[in-house]
Amino acid sequence: MSTVLNSKVPAGPLADKWSKHKFDLKVVNPSNKRKYDIIVVGTGLAGASAAASFGELGYNVKAFCFQDSPRRAHSIAAQGGINAAKNYQNDGDSIFRLFYDTVKGGDYRSREANVYRLAQVSVDIIDQCVAQGVPFARDYGGLLANRSFGGAQVSRTFYARGQTGQQLLLGAYSAISRQIANGKVKMYNRSEMLDVVLVDGKARGIITRNLITGEIESHSAHAVVLATGGYGNVFFLSTNAMGSNVTAAWRAHKKGAFFANPCFTQIHPTCIPVSGDHQSKLTLMSESLRNDGRVWVPKKGIKGLTAKDSVKIAEADRDYYLERRYPSFGNLVPRDVASRNAKNVCDEGRGVGATGLAVFLDFADAIKRDGRDTIEAKYGNLFDMYQQITGDNPYEMPMMIYPAVHYTMGGLWVDYNLMTTVPGLYATGECNFSDHGANRLGASALMQGLADGYFVIPYTIGDYLATLGHEKVETTHEAFVQAEKEVRDRINTLMNINGEKTVDDFHKELGKIMWEYCGMSRSEEGLKKAKGMVQELKTEFWKNVKVVGGTDELNMSLEKANRVADFLELGELMIDDAMVRAESCGGHFREESQTPEGEALRIDDKFSFVSAWEFAGDNSPENLHKEDLVFENVKLTQRSYK
Repeated sequence: MSTVLNSKVPAGPLADKWSKHKFDLKVVNPSNKRKYDIIVVGTGLAGASAAASFGELGYNVKAFCFQDSPRRAHSIAAQGGINAAKNYQNDGDSIFRLFYDTVKGGDYRSREANVYRLAQVSVDIIDQCVAQGVPFARDYGGLLANRSFGGAQVSRTFYARGQTGQQLLLGAYSAISRQIANGKVKMYNRSEMLDVVLVDGKARGIITRNLITGEIESHSAHAVVLATGGYGNVFFLSTNAMGSNVTAAWRAHKKGAFFANPCFTQIHPTCIPVSGDHQSKLTLMSESLRNDGRVWVPKKGIKGLTAKDSVKIAEADRDYYLERRYPSFGNLVPRDVASRNAKNVCDEGRGVGATGLAVFLDFADAIKRDGRDTIEAKYGNLFDMYQQITGDNPYEMPMMIYPAVHYTMGGLWVDYNLMTTVPGLYATGECNFSDHGANRLGASALMQGLADGYFVIPYTIGDYLATLGHEKVETTHEAFVQAEKEVRDRINTLMNINGEKTVDDFHKELGKIMWEYCGMSRSEEGLKKAKGMVQELKTEFWKNVKVVGGTDELNMSLEKANRVADFLELGELMIDDAMVRAESCGGHFREESQTPEGEALRIDDKFSFVSAWEFAGDNSPENLHKEDLVFENVKLTQRSYK
């Protein structure tokens, strides 16, 4: 039976919802805030900004990260920029246009109210970051510069060369460091959350493993905020940091938090192509490069064409296929459209490089037009990184790129207050589902992470805490004792299997299944096949995985085993979700649902909903709940970037 999901979206005009809602929220008075403890798991942009904001407000905060420092969070890897509707270029941008572009870019599968709020607070994020000293690029007059990104026809992306994520993270890190020095935030580095603890149905703490000593620890609080990023590493090869995983969100899911739209993963079009089976991750080249780089392949396939030899290909023999197919947006079509077209031309046999799974991104025209110095000022660190990895000099020859798994739009289901279906458990940033629908526009991840952490959850968490008493739950409570036991038992089970295949063997195999059958292109037949394959792989994992080392020490084999066990379960749910959604939307091309021109075909009368999955026990089918999406301010149309 389907539960009615209460999104708690306030009534009234779209532009007034958030300001009215903030006034209607209960508040905790300043002298009472010091009586409440909040746990924040993850210290990337969403987590560090939330922890810093809670500390500034006066709450007692415990912040956890599995890295040795918050500066190592994967947010650091974001390159191209952060969106905000400042309209500094005077080119027609507005809060409504950013809202509209984001809903359209997400292929009309996101919640209007959340997206509009995101667009509203985007303008405050930039001011906050400038005040923190984030060195955004500036124009000749000293004003903040903007560049354009895919899916928009205005320039609204603020950037710091090709290292925007790093600079924003340093700003958030300085904010959380101030609260650590003030004693309001206690930082737990090298600690991984392995379970959430419920008392009387409410989230009241977490169980962690100290990754250095192996010690299992219990931590109590009045509320728990997850800011643990996405699950793209379910595919093994992705642009995510090696440590990025789903464990915190998945363990919360198994304690009652619904998981929304798990099959919505983003394929990024500009990544350095796979070079062989030795690779453990892929490297992203910023989407901002598509501002000046032109994407092309030969009109007729040339097997093994190198970047060095490509400069000899005559202009008349080149197919600038994005410019040809989408004249309005050209190379700045959204990521899903660019990715699918790259796959198509490679499938036609026109791909380049040794594998044939690559296309060119060419800067020759831009360098000729603007000069090398100008291009170097914009993208110099990206060009250097590309040359170090590939050996090719992109100032002299084109880059080679190919789509790769990047971001995940699915995540824990949250209401307008960012609370999951478990009272007192919140999810922020990439680990929730709320803002991007079926496809995230470039430069919107940093925007959402900081919006949630600085400008949304500091307001909404008070509404919940004000309903609680100040009493603390001790970690000697039976719920903590039981949760600790379950974590230890799971670890001991993994250690005692002593099979013959490494954790990475299983992870790679899972990744190949997910990429082949639940990646850019899907079919009912392929999904059914993949489900059986993942189930078999999961059964084999629990019989034949080999975890070396001990439990009471630094043990990366055990860390990976814990995470891959969760990825195996998540992978099966992603396939179930993809089977239910028998439409093409965003980057999720369902072969049975396409237009005569081969473009993605949405089916709005059947699939305008958020799929929210409820855990029903190990090895049992999950229960599907649906949140119907109502569009009152944008008209549902088939997306066109032509």
